[in-house]
Amino acid sequence: MDRCAQCGFEYALADAESAGPAIVVGVSQFAGLLRAGSSDLRHRTQPETWSPLEYGCHLRDVLLVQRERVLAARRIDTPSFEPMGRDERVVHDGYIDQDPGDVARQMTDAASLIRNVLARLGDADWERRVVYNHPSALERSLRWVAVHTVHEVRHHLLDVRRQLTTSADDA
Repeated sequence: MDRCAQCGFEYALADAESAGPAIVVGVSQFAGLLRAGSSDLRHRTQPETWSPLEYGCHLRDVLLVQRERVLAARRIDTPSFEPMGRDERVVHDGYIDQDPGDVARQMTDAASLIRNVLARLGDADWERRVVYNHPSALERSLRWVAVHTVHEVRHHLLDVRRQLTTSADDA
């Protein structure tokens, strides 16, 4: 993937070293939406579309999983990462029942944790290879993992902003 057709995000691997700060900025914006306490945070605009709160929980978990993947790639040559079970987590972890303020704090902490790990990568580390198994098995660099994580933040922030704008327009 070089560009996301849904949100327009460009995968510029040269920007990987600025991924940590970009993740923190995007998550700060997302957390602000959760902290705003809108009554629509638990509402799904479509049955198959997650609510803003569910997206927040998903993003928190993505950041934690990606951090562990980067750490594993520094210990193991070309580790293969199982998919994180994104859809199963919504139910298994009870995303809809979580407190939005707690999720905002947790995702902010998760952003700081991954920023810290990315900040410690040296030149050779950025080129370390991993097998990323979603949506299909492909070998990627840690540069790609970092940029993909920025994409996750920006894409889901856009998803939530659209939902909250649509909900406000319907009111």
